[in-house]
Amino acid sequence: MRIGIATDHGGFGLKEELLTQLRVAGYEVVDFGAHCLNPNDDYPDFVIPLARAVVAGEVERGVAICGSGVGAAVCANKVSGIRAAIIHDHFSARQGVEDDHMNIICMGGRTVGPAVAWDLVQTFLTAEFSQAERHLRRLGKVASLESGSQ
Repeated sequence: MRIGIATDHGGFGLKEELLTQLRVAGYEVVDFGAHCLNPNDDYPDFVIPLARAVVAGEVERGVAICGSGVGAAVCANKVSGIRAAIIHDHFSARQGVEDDHMNIICMGGRTVGPAVAWDLVQTFLTAEFSQAERHLRRLGKVASLESGSQ
């Protein structure tokens, strides 16, 4: 699986740890930055290219990190076709993919430790969308809202 990862300064350390763990686990990882710690950088500069790559199919799923995860989630969800959420628990990491077809997991580099973050990312990456009719129906309604037809 090809994964994208992005962060600003608020999640730089966590991104670096996850990047290493993902590669060791055998994932192909595209690093959208930040590539160095810069306390004046802005998460949209990294999260938007990640989100666009997910929508374009250049990466299958994404990991977006900022200080809290909030900005990364808000930003990613502005890209049509993205279903991103802040995740702090295993149930949501799995259920977000199975039921809601979540394609970007968002976390806070200042709120989630590296061991928990790694467990959450693994849960997110191994989950599969259920294709259940009720979930397809709900996602269709979300897509209609996103396209402006609702």
